[in-house]
Amino acid sequence: MSTPMRSDEHWATYNSRQAARPIRDLCRRVIAIAGPAAGRVAVDLGCGAGRETREFLEAGWRVLAVDGEPGTEARLLRTIGGRHRALTIKITKFHNLYDLPGTDLVFAGYSLPFQPRDSFDRLWTLIRRSLHPGGRIAVDLFGDHDSWAGQPDMTFFSEPEVRALFDGLEIEYWAVEDAPGQAFSGPKHWHVFHVVARSA
Repeated sequence: MSTPMRSDEHWATYNSRQAARPIRDLCRRVIAIAGPAAGRVAVDLGCGAGRETREFLEAGWRVLAVDGEPGTEARLLRTIGGRHRALTIKITKFHNLYDLPGTDLVFAGYSLPFQPRDSFDRLWTLIRRSLHPGGRIAVDLFGDHDSWAGQPDMTFFSEPEVRALFDGLEIEYWAVEDAPGQAFSGPKHWHVFHVVARSA
């Protein structure tokens, strides 16, 4: 079984190879579901190389891009083609993230599972509190069938636990991946919940 590496050096290598990959499906879906951005605020948690950040900017969102890898800013600016008036970049690890602006959309593409449960729970509370009325969360969460399940510095959920995270929100999109596949570190079994949910 392959296991993830989570050093800054690993993430720098990983992100350097992501600039040309396709936009994640969940990003495209939530942009379509949310409708015209009209300058609304999106937060891209774990923005990495900035592929989805660029997509949000091009769709007219104002974006706060957050990532803990020290080389993120230079890499992201290369991806989007330089400074952008609607972009703010924040370099911080999730366990050091204690505030978010009021937001209309929080996107976290395959990023939130890479933290221990106590950090996840604190950040999830912060995310939900940051949402404006009608704001959306779009996230990929790892399930308990995933081949990395049990890693102590990661977070995994059963399906009922995932659904409980969205209590009080309207689930607008729900898909489950539970199949073998390929990770950056090699072959693995993926168990991922892809979710878009809207606040009241």
